Amino acid sequence: MLVSLSIRNLAVVEAVDVHFHQGFHVLTGETGAGKSIIIDALVLISGGRGAADLVRYGCDKAEMEALFELPAGHPVWEVLAKLGIQGNADEHLLIRRELASSGKSTSRINGQLVNLSMLREVGEHIVNIHGQHEPQNLLRTDRHLSLLDTYGDSMIGPVKARYRERYGAFVKAEKELRELQESSQKSYQMLDMYRFQLEEIASARLQPGEDELLAEERVKLSHSEKMMDAVAGAYELLQSQQGLDAVSSAAAMLEDISHYDSKQLQPITEQIQSAYYQLEDAVFQLRSYREQIEFNPERLQEVEQRLALIAGLRRKYGDSVEQILEYSQKIEHETDKLENKDERLEKLTAQRDKLLAELLATADELSAARKQCAEDLAVQVERELNELQMGRTSLRVKIDPLEDARGYEWNGRKIRPTKQGIDNAEFLISANPGEPLRPLGKIASGGEISRVMLALKSIFARHDQIPVLIFDEVDTGVSGRAAQSIAEKLYRLSSVCQVFSITHLPQVACMADSQYLIEKSVQDGRTMTQVEELTDEGRVKELARMLGGVEITQKTLHHAQEMLNLAQAQKKEGHRVE
Repeated sequence: MLVSLSIRNLAVVEAVDVHFHQGFHVLTGETGAGKSIIIDALVLISGGRGAADLVRYGCDKAEMEALFELPAGHPVWEVLAKLGIQGNADEHLLIRRELASSGKSTSRINGQLVNLSMLREVGEHIVNIHGQHEPQNLLRTDRHLSLLDTYGDSMIGPVKARYRERYGAFVKAEKELRELQESSQKSYQMLDMYRFQLEEIASARLQPGEDELLAEERVKLSHSEKMMDAVAGAYELLQSQQGLDAVSSAAAMLEDISHYDSKQLQPITEQIQSAYYQLEDAVFQLRSYREQIEFNPERLQEVEQRLALIAGLRRKYGDSVEQILEYSQKIEHETDKLENKDERLEKLTAQRDKLLAELLATADELSAARKQCAEDLAVQVERELNELQMGRTSLRVKIDPLEDARGYEWNGRKIRPTKQGIDNAEFLISANPGEPLRPLGKIASGGEISRVMLALKSIFARHDQIPVLIFDEVDTGVSGRAAQSIAEKLYRLSSVCQVFSITHLPQVACMADSQYLIEKSVQDGRTMTQVEELTDEGRVKELARMLGGVEITQKTLHHAQEMLNLAQAQKKEGHRVE
């Protein structure tokens, strides 16, 4: 439930803090007093888009904060966990939204910054707002299928999930098949090119890492003469009397006298001896290396040609021998696909047809589930409408396949499957006995549409687990007994969720558990809107105003008190649970 709502600098509201309760709430006040601003604040809290002109004139930003209390098993906790937002059913859920005069907004859930899409994902699980234009949405036939699916989710949902999984596989196969069919001429051109490239790469007989080894060999061959001179010179110097012999003689001289001062001379002698052995080993290695140095201009030319060939292939197919070989494997696979195109077409067609058959079979199951739920929904809506003074109304949910002349054969018709199935749903209504069923928009008045919408919302509220349901003047266009029936319906609906209603009808207001008065005043030249929770005495006065207009008489006050008394008695007798 919504525990409290705080609003700062939103439109004509400077500062409002309102606390709410369980049950049915009504918001009343003169036209233009600012009742819709409360709705605007909750729209923003639940992720609606805000505009800069909503910020109170002269202020930098508008601020809204809502506190919710939700049970442990509510779906919103799972949504918060998925979004990485801290939440605990033992604590309240706090949502804060700031709207700057520049148009930018900032949102926080439990103090954690979130973007608008995250806020909207959370908001749609806790607040459901039905504005004055909601009845018009009900006239849109493209919404009817989703309404039916929402109602029958427990039966339709699992079948729909299987259908969508198969639809995804079918669409993928159909796309692949279509692309293969449309690429015939291009594929032959590609096949010739791939064959040429494969032959060119294969004839090179490349080995992984070959280019690096050849580059090293080219450096050696290119500088072999200089290397020979340097190595031979070094060898001769070390082999001369001034080389190893000199070091050996120096070591012998020191060894003869080292015992006179062993502490200092012995380490020096050992270092020179060690250096002698290392130099001796180096001389042996130089001699061996000198013998390996090759003067081979022909081999150098071969290496240069090989590297030039690899460089040409690298410019075409990759930055290294490894990438060239990877490319070769790739086009070899593509060549195989193109060479076996007819066979592949046959396989893909068979696969597509198999997936289509499975998809249509599941679509049949989905249609059957929808038709069963449609019959149940019609019964439920007619029952609700009977309680809303539309007892002679008949409602049917017409389900027909989506026909398409370019589609697939199905039960003697051409249909085109969509992500939602193969069905089109439309609500048909007959407001009077003997009248044929027709689309809602053609036979229903504004008041009738409002009551049909309320009937549907009453049914959906028992399925969607949304704890806060808000109606903005759902009673527009009705009066008398119909208005009273709407009031009773809203009251009973508050047994499954917290219900708010903006209303101008005293019949609706008197059935509420809590009533809030929205008033507009002028202070210091500025317009201000205030929200006050009414006491029993305040409710009598407000109901009298709603009944009598500007002038409130003792009769209207008495009538208002009588309405409240009758409403309380009716609520006690009828209870709340539907």
